[in-house]
Amino acid sequence: MVTRLSAAVYGAGTAPTVAPGKTTQVIRKTYPNYKVIVLNDDFNTFQHVSECLLKYIPGMTGDLAWDLTNQIHYEGQAVVWVGPQEMAELYHQQLRRAGLTMAPLEAA
Repeated sequence: MVTRLSAAVYGAGTAPTVAPGKTTQVIRKTYPNYKVIVLNDDFNTFQHVSECLLKYIPGMTGDLAWDLTNQIHYEGQAVVWVGPQEMAELYHQQLRRAGLTMAPLEAA
């Protein structure tokens, strides 16, 4: 529970005082995660897609990159990373600049 404070206007240096009967409850929400989704296309090779995933997605392994590349090819898309919006925007932009076809970011 948070108590609102009000400062007297009498002069500089006056300490804030607690306004009687004024309380506020702060509800903290977590930020939503976002999905980075790579789409299938007719011009990027398996090798290029796999190398981009390895280069730009942290913690990516060669086997996982290859599995995701196959999923992109055969299912039309794959979620390659899920996390905070700022990082999702960075990875999305890097993959797009590398030539991959990207779906818009969406909340997870």
